[in-house]
Amino acid sequence: MKRKILVSAVAAALAMAPALSPAATTVSDGIVKLGVLTDMSGTYSDLSGPGALEATKMAVEDFIAKEKPDFKIEVISADHQNKADISANKAREWFDTAKVDAIVDLVTTSTALAVMKVANEKNRISLVNGAGSTPITNEQCNDTTVHWAYDTYALPVGTARAVVKQGGKSWYFITADYAFGHSLEKNTSDVVTKSGGKVLGSVRHPFPGSDFSSFLLSAQASGAQVIGLANAGADTINSIKQAKEFGITPKQSLAGLLMFISDVHSLGLDATQGMYLTTGFYWDRNDETRAWSKRYFERMKRMPTMAQAGDYSATYHYLKAIKAAGTDEAKAVMAKMREMPVNDFFAKNGKVRVDGRMVHDMYLAQVKKPSESKYPWDYYHIREVIPGDEAYIPLAESKCPLVKK
Repeated sequence: MKRKILVSAVAAALAMAPALSPAATTVSDGIVKLGVLTDMSGTYSDLSGPGALEATKMAVEDFIAKEKPDFKIEVISADHQNKADISANKAREWFDTAKVDAIVDLVTTSTALAVMKVANEKNRISLVNGAGSTPITNEQCNDTTVHWAYDTYALPVGTARAVVKQGGKSWYFITADYAFGHSLEKNTSDVVTKSGGKVLGSVRHPFPGSDFSSFLLSAQASGAQVIGLANAGADTINSIKQAKEFGITPKQSLAGLLMFISDVHSLGLDATQGMYLTTGFYWDRNDETRAWSKRYFERMKRMPTMAQAGDYSATYHYLKAIKAAGTDEAKAVMAKMREMPVNDFFAKNGKVRVDGRMVHDMYLAQVKKPSESKYPWDYYHIREVIPGDEAYIPLAESKCPLVKK
């Protein structure tokens, strides 16, 4: 009788064990592997590139130190050269042979759209930070993609609206001739006209570009008050430099529709002072952003862009979701990513919607005059906080098939 009671007691204790201690995380191959796929040497390498890789590594190191996961994490990287076919092939190779669980950064819209399609087929996750086109979470959305730092809907909500308000009523666009540029031009045109301005025309340049003379002369001939630069990275930098050389500025003003702090640093405050831009992150905004950015600076000797800060934030949130879900299976992890709020130095009360858009506040910044800058990388006045629900496409207007109307 005593033996029977003892066996029953042991069985009861074993049954209770899972409730008393957390279950071990079930991870495929015993390792969570992240692949940073970015532009390591081209047009977008300063704003993403090596800095994206370093930010991702920082997130992994911090997660291991603070969260003490019971699974291993590895990071690998590759240069996609801003080409969709190279990106898709590398993603397929990583998923099939390297056992990569998620791909991070994906600067350049064409590469992001190519990779997220492959990832979805393989039930893997895409953490998009560098690319900006709205189709990522709109017409071409899927249930294993998260779009983190910004998009082309949010950018003109700040910049174009502010420029029109300041008197820049007539616009002409110089646009990078691929999905990102087209999306940015369209979204900005919508904001300009809704704000009471008008669009006089546009011209599209090859991506990437180097000689913008003919495009700038077309913009000059239009007589528009504002030349909207619907491009990014080195294309934006070269457009601004050549506009000054041709004497187009200051007669006509330039609106950098996607400018990163790396662009301002490259051009200098003399060339960019007074320009408005919209950003999802500024290193010097508060104590928390400064603390993380100074750690990043120790490694990279430059302050982070919003894409690089977003890479850290998205990676950390993804790893937290794996721990919370108890598995690295993509759909279960995505469910946790949507369920958990984002509260870190990058975003407060951020949320991942059903369409994959991470909704968070954006910031309208104005570049300081040289005399206003008190220390290195002291470049921005934050003029306005744009609430996340105002910055991004309302779900009621979404064309994402995951959104139930």
